[in-house]
Parts: sequence; C-alpha cells; structure tokens
Amino acid sequence: MDELRFACQPGCTRCCNQQGFVYLTEEDLRRAAWFLGLTPQQFERQFVYRTRHLLRLRKPRGRQCHFLLEDGCAIHPAKPTQCRLFPFWPELVESRRAWQQTARLCPGIGQGPLIQIGTALETASEMKQAYPGLYGRGAGARRRR
Repeated sequence: MDELRFACQPGCTRCCNQQGFVYLTEEDLRRAAWFLGLTPQQFERQFVYRTRHLLRLRKPRGRQCHFLLEDGCAIHPAKPTQCRLFPFWPELVESRRAWQQTARLCPGIGQGPLIQIGTALETASEMKQAYPGLYGRGAGARRRR
C-alpha cells in the first residue's frame, strides 16, 4: 500500500459494534473520568476491567460499550486512544488484506482525502506506544475491536 483513504462517516458506529474489547491507557481512563465528572477511581469501579497488564472497558450485557449510543459515542471528545486512532491500527495499516477486509465493515475506508502510508504508519505507531502489552512488549497480543 502506498496511499490510503479514510474519512469517518457521520452517524456511523459500525466499528464500535464489532466484537472485541476497547483497551485503555491510564490517560484514557483519566480523560474519560474527567469528561464524565467522575474521579478516575469512580470511573474505574464502574466501567473498567483491570488485569495485571491491561485496562479495558467492561462490556454491558447485550452491547459492546457503555458509551455507544444510537447516534454515536457519548464520550466522543474523550474517547480512548484505540477508538480515536481507528482504522490506523498497526495490524490494519501494515496489511493490505486486513485493510481491505476492514473496508467491508467500515464505510469510511476508501472515502476522503489521500493519506500517505508514512502518515498512516506514524499514526499506527501511536497504538504500539499506547498499548505495548498488545503489540509484543508485555502481556502478548490480544484481539482488539
């Protein structure tokens, strides 16, 4: 791949409705808590599952995310890094096949201005830095949404 196109489509929540988990950084947790007017401890007690190496949002029964509403993300201005960077995840940007498969689920892939692969890879590297436990530096790779 030399170039990619992506523009999030208004009202679309398909990426949010895929099976998987939303992982958090400590900063994601603090930012979302502040946005909701909670302390980080309150937010964590109510919405976060913590393991030794990872934080992830708890899944409510029958839904993918507590914050996914019919018209979009209730914490959009403070959404987790993983959500903010989609679809520029290393496993998608580094594989033409994975990018094309994801395009079947995401109507924004193939839309919008051209994005140089170098820019996409730079964005993907932010995922690797934010979630080292998911990208080979820590607890091992796990499936993201």
